[in-house]
Amino acid sequence: MQEEFAGLSIELQIADIAAQDDCDAVVNAANPELRPGGGVAGAIHDGAGPELEQACRPLAPIEPGEAVITDAFQLPNRYVIHCLGPVFGVDEPSDELLADCYRNSLRLAEEHQLSSIAFPAISTGAFCFPMVQAARIALETLVKEAGSLQHVKLARFVLPNDRALQAHERVMAELVEET
Repeated sequence: MQEEFAGLSIELQIADIAAQDDCDAVVNAANPELRPGGGVAGAIHDGAGPELEQACRPLAPIEPGEAVITDAFQLPNRYVIHCLGPVFGVDEPSDELLADCYRNSLRLAEEHQLSSIAFPAISTGAFCFPMVQAARIALETLVKEAGSLQHVKLARFVLPNDRALQAHERVMAELVEET
């Protein structure tokens, strides 16, 4: 599914976040220490190679909602934007901190004059954020920011399964109706 909002094309697909060779940057759903782990962080670190962990060390730790940027090393992208999503029910206000992840990632993409960025469904795995609620926050944030973006023209959500894709498609359809 793909829709356009104020010059920003938003795509939804099931794919591997570490294989987005047509995007300038991928977003890592990072842990506070920016270390390899499971899920998205594991896939991105595996794809980028050990240089990524070395590049992350001086940038850690980060706080929920914060984003930092590194080179992508062996990934097919120019950059990795690392963002720490909130742990649902622990890091409060969770909704605002999750929206900050997307805003701060877009800000870094704009500062580096990137035209495309691939996002995972931040905080919906081990951090237990409900998928539909997270999808609404993510997509609403991108739609709100779309008009202020000068460089970023494509934001892709790279989702792990049909359940995540359907949640995002439902929310995006609602946003299309609302705009």
